[in-house]
Amino acid sequence: MRHLSFAIMNLLAAVSIQAAEPVYDLVIYGGTSAGVAAAVQTRKMGKSVVVIEPTHRLGGLTTGGLGQTDIGNKAAIGGLARQFYRDVRTHYDDPAAWNWQSRDQYMDSGQTRTSAGEDAMWTFEPSAALKIYDTWVKDHGVEVVYGERLDRESGVATTRSIPWRIVSIRMESGRTFRAKMFIDATYEGDLMAAARVSYAVGREANSQYDETLNGVQTAQARYHQFVPGVDPYVEKGKPENGLLPFLDPDGPGEEGSGDRRVQAYCFRMCLTDHPDNRIPFHKPEGYDPLWYELLLRNFEAGEAGMPWINSAMPNRKTDTNNRTAFSTDFIGQNYDYPEASYEQRERILARHRLYQQGLMWTLANHPRVPDPIRSEVARWGMCRDEFTERNGWQDQLYVREARRMVSDYVMTQHNCQGREVAEDPVGLGAYGMDSHNTQRYVNAEGEVRNEGDVEVGGFSPYPVSYRSIIPKAGECSNLLVPICLSASHIAYGSIRMEPVFMVLGQSAATAAAQAIEQDVAVQQVDYARLRERLLADGQILEWTGPNKSAGPVGVDPQSLPGIAVDDDEAELVGFDTAGRAIGPFVAAGYHHDGNQDKGRQTARYRFAVEKSGRYEVRIGYPVNPNRATNVPVTVRHAGGEAKIQVNQKNVPKIDRLFEPLGSFEFAQGQEYDVTVSNEGTDGYVVVDAVQVVAVEE
Repeated sequence: MRHLSFAIMNLLAAVSIQAAEPVYDLVIYGGTSAGVAAAVQTRKMGKSVVVIEPTHRLGGLTTGGLGQTDIGNKAAIGGLARQFYRDVRTHYDDPAAWNWQSRDQYMDSGQTRTSAGEDAMWTFEPSAALKIYDTWVKDHGVEVVYGERLDRESGVATTRSIPWRIVSIRMESGRTFRAKMFIDATYEGDLMAAARVSYAVGREANSQYDETLNGVQTAQARYHQFVPGVDPYVEKGKPENGLLPFLDPDGPGEEGSGDRRVQAYCFRMCLTDHPDNRIPFHKPEGYDPLWYELLLRNFEAGEAGMPWINSAMPNRKTDTNNRTAFSTDFIGQNYDYPEASYEQRERILARHRLYQQGLMWTLANHPRVPDPIRSEVARWGMCRDEFTERNGWQDQLYVREARRMVSDYVMTQHNCQGREVAEDPVGLGAYGMDSHNTQRYVNAEGEVRNEGDVEVGGFSPYPVSYRSIIPKAGECSNLLVPICLSASHIAYGSIRMEPVFMVLGQSAATAAAQAIEQDVAVQQVDYARLRERLLADGQILEWTGPNKSAGPVGVDPQSLPGIAVDDDEAELVGFDTAGRAIGPFVAAGYHHDGNQDKGRQTARYRFAVEKSGRYEVRIGYPVNPNRATNVPVTVRHAGGEAKIQVNQKNVPKIDRLFEPLGSFEFAQGQEYDVTVSNEGTDGYVVVDAVQVVAVEE
């Protein structure tokens, strides 16, 4: 049998299937952004294809609310992915696309993704993305089958020989699809798992791939974190009465160790503040006030930041994402989702929706929510003209991570940071390593903490290996997996962006078509020929821009003269967005205010001097044109308080790192502080370090 050609083996394996059933060149299971791009590319290569979408809507998250494109670096996006964003631009160039505001009103409103003169546009309404994808499949003659779910128990027919091939896949309805090649374009990796391909769920230990950012990460848990002092018990101070909901009694685990925990999911809500299109937030049936007690206690402990990122989309709509310690992420409530049955997943999804609906009602109405936050949230609501079948709520859950294939090439932290370079790229990753929180637990001090959030960037776009989107040699020989690809948890946190999924979907389809033409398994595709076609189709396979693989290196605070207090040691209210892309900076990076929540974010740096005298106080920040020119800083010293304004567009005078604020008297044995605010500021406010240096008499 092994001497027969690949095509003959496929034919013999299919003899038991009814001859009346069509045999496609390619079956794509999952009509996500990757699935749509793969289908269009298949048709461009002259092959037959069918997309099976288990729901009744194409596009996955791209049409499901994630309109604020997570890019990383626009220059890394090519091929059909780039074409999608050009089509978004074309859509909004039509005046008929603007019904709730004008194009100029939107482009001048503070949106941060699309620059003047670009041929693409990077923000969009869910309905606009759906219209583009529907047009794509129609114009390219792509057959789409909706509402059919894979029989995950026994619906994948394969050959018995090793490596095995998928012959056909059967849906729960009994409908069967045969093909020469298959692509799993789901967020969950259901076809991959049913085809007996190796995969992982959860976080690996750092030791598995010699990483530093994988596994349990309490030391990294600086962002989206609770204010100190939040009590975890149903009755404050009474452990015997039990924990509040959603606290993990087994957390956090040993630092750097692996576990089965999965980073949190949410819905990327599309909201509006237009009164004629707004559906006010409602109190859902089944609302449990205890679910939100930690939210309210966090406010009462001093949290002043808005618990969302509400990014402007066209037509007075938004894409809303998680922010602060207690927000739209339903932390710890998705561990079972990757492997769960369809019915179990539906219950998990419904519970996420109940949680998020209750959260929004609480933020908009509860008297224990601070007035500025309550009034701001209350003016928003769901959109009457989006997701109309569910009163503005989508069905697409933001499955940030589920199963991940384990192949002969596993993308890791070393790829992201440029220490290892894949020699067979099929696209570029460009986003920082970004994992949302995975658990909420009680620390040794009896206070609530989140764990799992890791935000490390500052590196150049990097190649994603072809071997990471195909099973390992000896496993399935006609399956490609562009979404649940082979990557460690922390590397997947960088790769898992919708533009990259489109890129990898197109590349997977190209490889599938060439495997058919070359009469070989996907593991035997001639990479040189694949590369040639990918480049001809506009894919970006190499980064030729500035090389910042390791990113700027932080200055060790121990090497600085005097007293140096880093932002990680400061008391932060807000300022929960981390950065390290621009240097110089002190230690691991800096924080900024996201140019929002003005007047509600502060950074307080405490210090004490060992000897009474006069000291120069300096503030550190990395300069950038988007910075505020009027950052208010208060220095509390022995003689009272000094209020200074800092223009963060100006390069700091001392080593481009610190800007002097003045000289002040400080007494030994007393505590003093420097406080930075974003009150009334006209741009991004950055907080890095504060330095206090004795003045020589």
